[in-house]
Parts: sequence; structure tokens; C-alpha cells
Amino acid sequence: MTTFSNDPVVSVRNATIYQDENAVLKDVNFDIEKGEFVYLVGRTGSGKSSLLKTLYADLKLQVGAIYTGGFELKDIKSKKIPLLRRKLGIIFQDFQLFHDRTISENLYFVMKATGWKERSKMKARLTEVLMKVGLGAYLNKMPHQLSGGEQQRVVIARALINEPILLIADEPTGNLDPAVADGIHQIFLDINNSGTAILMATHDHRLINANPARVLKCSNGQLLDSKSEKFDLTDSQ
Repeated sequence: MTTFSNDPVVSVRNATIYQDENAVLKDVNFDIEKGEFVYLVGRTGSGKSSLLKTLYADLKLQVGAIYTGGFELKDIKSKKIPLLRRKLGIIFQDFQLFHDRTISENLYFVMKATGWKERSKMKARLTEVLMKVGLGAYLNKMPHQLSGGEQQRVVIARALINEPILLIADEPTGNLDPAVADGIHQIFLDINNSGTAILMATHDHRLINANPARVLKCSNGQLLDSKSEKFDLTDSQ
């Protein structure tokens, strides 16, 4: 039986990552420590999104072992997956907001779905996370009234609702212009500085060069780690 350290927020051992029937990454091994910031890079189709989806149990782990958020994912029961995801903040590039609801209603929906009951506590937490991303005055706006960068800030606020131990972000600045992307990235840095671990998939090597951190790279069916492998980033865009 695979054993894990009590310290990392994610431990992956000898995992094979599948997309449909295809093994896109083999023999994957890494840990992410509490409060660590990690970039995930690689060419389109190299397995980045499949790896992230496996970490939050959207794709089934078939080979190897993964421990995250207090759960072992190999044989996780479907009824436990919502409990796992309450420990994680998941940020998508395409926002996935309800466009017929205000920003506050979008966040209230998530809070109710994850077990929040007291309206006063819900309102206080909602205000807190929106302030953290610079949108404290936007509670009653509709998503279509916001720019792309502002919508992404809402998505980050939504991911912070349950004080996750890890934020998983899949290309969160991919559709934003550089100045807006810089602002979004600064929010992630601030969140990380407060103690939350972050795993961010990105093609934007400009951000990585400006704010260096550990890098995991999907390449030719392998996951390479900048802690132990010598590689540059030029072949992973």
C-alpha cells in the first residue's frame, strides 16, 4: 500500500494519467507542499488539463496513487467527490458563471451547494472574498456587465469561498491581455502569500519569468520537475 507524508497538500505516486482511453502521462510522481506555488506547463495536448482534472476527480485515476485534500483518489466513491472539492478551489479559463444571476447570486449558489446555512455568515464571507479580489462594489452586477478580467476575479473569489488548501487554476490568464493578466496573477501571488498552495497551468512564460517558482512540465508523456530536472521552457508553449 502506498504511504504518504502528512505534510504535502498533494502527493502523486507512480500515476498514469488518462484522457479517454489514451495514457497522456506515465509514471507521474510529485508532491505539492502547503503554501507552495507551482506552475504547470506543456504544449497543447501534453496532458496538463487531464492531470488537473485527475487531481479533482473529474477524470478517474486508474493507475498509481494520488492523495489530496485528505482523500486517496484511486478508489474514491462518487459521494465523496463533493467533499474533496470543498477542500480545493478550482478555477477555469472559461469562467462558468451563471449569466442570469448577479455576482452575489453566483457566489451564494456555491455556498448553498457546499453546506453554508446562516445568511449572515454567508454575506460576510461573500463580501470578504470579493474584497480580496478587488470587487467589493460588484455584488449586484451581472456577469455581462463585467470585463473578462473582472469575471476571472469573480471566479477566483468563488474558488476561495471555502478557504481551500489548494487552488487549481487551468490557464486562468489565457484569454486576457498582458496588463489584465498581470493583475490576475498578482491576486494569485497575494493568495499564495497568505498560505494557500497554488497549482497553475499556463502558457504565459512571461509571467513565470517575472515571478519565478517551481515548474512542472508535461513533455513527451512524462512530467518533469524543475526541482530535479534541467530543462528550459522554450519547448513547452
